[in-house]
Amino acid sequence: MTLLPVSEAQVRLLDRTAVLENEPVGIAKAVNRWTTRDIRAKRTQPAVDLSAMDGYAVRHADMPGPWRIVGESAAGGGYALTVQSGEAVRIYTGATVPDGADTVVIQEDVSREGDTLTYADEESTPKGRNIRRAGSDFSEGQVLIPAGTRLTARHIALATLAGHSEIALTRRPRIAILSTGSELVRPGQATGPSQIPASNGAMLSAMLAHLPCAVTDLGIIKDDLGALTDALASVANHDLIISTGGASVGDHDLVKPALDAAGGNIDFWKIRMRPGKPLIAGKLGNALFLGLPGNPVSAYVTATLFMMPLVRKMLGCSAPLPATCMAKIGTDMPAVGGRDDYVRSVLEGGMARPVVSQDSAATYALSLANCLIRRAAGSPAAQAGEAAEVVLLDT
Repeated sequence: MTLLPVSEAQVRLLDRTAVLENEPVGIAKAVNRWTTRDIRAKRTQPAVDLSAMDGYAVRHADMPGPWRIVGESAAGGGYALTVQSGEAVRIYTGATVPDGADTVVIQEDVSREGDTLTYADEESTPKGRNIRRAGSDFSEGQVLIPAGTRLTARHIALATLAGHSEIALTRRPRIAILSTGSELVRPGQATGPSQIPASNGAMLSAMLAHLPCAVTDLGIIKDDLGALTDALASVANHDLIISTGGASVGDHDLVKPALDAAGGNIDFWKIRMRPGKPLIAGKLGNALFLGLPGNPVSAYVTATLFMMPLVRKMLGCSAPLPATCMAKIGTDMPAVGGRDDYVRSVLEGGMARPVVSQDSAATYALSLANCLIRRAAGSPAAQAGEAAEVVLLDT
């Protein structure tokens, strides 16, 4: 069987992934979600000219004074009359600049005696100084946040000031996770000589915790065709089903036959990569299906390259693939065989150094890594200091 290149598999998977339908989301709960349409301003900010400083609103033609103080303008309540020649209005930061005034002199630059104000600074205040003009931040109808943007706290502030109390965003995808293997036991449970704790479910849930998802963990499914078929069928109404283990070709690798028995179909199987070759992509009912390898490192790498981009696409992300950069490799590296090699590494100061073990079950070494050095299939040996593409983790 010809192995599918990683980039081609990613394109095929994302092409088959639809952005989920929208729902109204309260502005305070919209953070970390992606916009699926442009967000426009419903109002102009500032709506009127505002003072940027505490001081006095005057007519610049009257500089350097003196002026007669005739009133006050504070935030939330302005001076109702028009400022006439020789008049000044006490004004505070954020207050409306009254009609007739075109400059705000700061209080440190003037001297006040009763209702008389004189200019005390050697340099004249330029006309228009210390005024935030109406619309200087944004104007009604202006596109403020383009579609495909992940909302941060800064965007939440902007959208709120723009007049929004809620935003139409994609609903949370419903994701089911199941771990297959008779050797697995629940986390924290005592293990026999041939047993291991089931870590993949917790790991995948932790990866998805940074995204607005509704995750159902079905726990451990033993190597039994009927039990696995029933488990898959029970979550066919989800948006995404993720299994780990059982995706290879051994007698106990039952994911493919169980998916078929449950009424699903396979789009592709086996990827030209290491670790993570036995990855399955398909569909079951309404759900997309991803069958990841059982070894924790292989499951993590394939989840980074396939699961996370798929979920980001569902949520409306315009650039769902993991972030990459170029870095220098910190050690000599051997020639690459027939599969793309994703080398677990530590990136620091522009230098990426492989962790001590590249075994697909070496979870301690994986925990030290913050990137994957990607070396394409067939690449020749590389020397320390050469540039390589790096996939960033935890971004």
